[in-house]
Amino acid sequence: MEKKNVSVLGFGDNVVDLYEHSHIMYPGGNCVNMCAYSIMQNVARSAYMGYFGNDDIAEFVIGVLKELNIEMVKCKQLEGENGWSKCTLIDGDRTFGDYNQGGVRGKTPYVLDRFDIEYMKQFDFVHTGNYCYTESQLAKMKEAGLKISFDFSDDSTKEYYQAYAPYVTYAFCSFDGTDEEAREHLKFIHSLGPDIASLTRGAKGCILYDGNEFFVQPSTPIKKQVDTMGAGDSFITTFMVNYTDLTKQGKSRHDAIAGALQAAADFASKICEIDGAFGHGVPYED
Repeated sequence: MEKKNVSVLGFGDNVVDLYEHSHIMYPGGNCVNMCAYSIMQNVARSAYMGYFGNDDIAEFVIGVLKELNIEMVKCKQLEGENGWSKCTLIDGDRTFGDYNQGGVRGKTPYVLDRFDIEYMKQFDFVHTGNYCYTESQLAKMKEAGLKISFDFSDDSTKEYYQAYAPYVTYAFCSFDGTDEEAREHLKFIHSLGPDIASLTRGAKGCILYDGNEFFVQPSTPIKKQVDTMGAGDSFITTFMVNYTDLTKQGKSRHDAIAGALQAAADFASKICEIDGAFGHGVPYED
């Protein structure tokens, strides 16, 4: 695969997903997944920026990121528990249980300084989300001219969107509703400021709105569903990497969006055929 001239920075969460049914733990978190999937997309540069705890599971995640050659020069390791979440699989569909609210990361929000901002400017886009505890830094990032990719939750409130979507360049979310409700939701998000708004609907695929037209992308059939963990993150990553790459190649906005959506659907289906968000599981004890 030819290397893509794209640089990606994930800013925010890292966790360990503890699979209670199998006692296997996997590295994860929205931003760590973005970094791992971008490596799988063969980008020129992939970096993670965030806080780790200093326990065994923190060392596990750090070790996997090192193995994947993901840059971590702006990370910090703090005294305390790393983030974790418990989950199980039901017919290949992941279901979350208890979690520790990000561990030390949730208690110590990342505060960006001028040197952090200069580092961030080296990347084509910075990805973060509503479980990253980075909301307080969005205004600072937008003011610096950064392109921000943000993953909203399916339970994000109207007030949450109104507070943070104005700082976002590319807004993503999952959505359960009719086609008409989905389009209205996208128009609402786009009206707040994002250049592109996209929502995924599981097996129903994706709808994206760029202010001019709606793009409907069917899901790619999964050959054998093993684990849906990371399906949404893999879709976002692949769309962002390919949209950035195709735009740099001089493709029209329409063609870049359409091509990136198809690539995203194809890659997300493959991720559902592996264990964990991106593999690298090891046994754990309670």
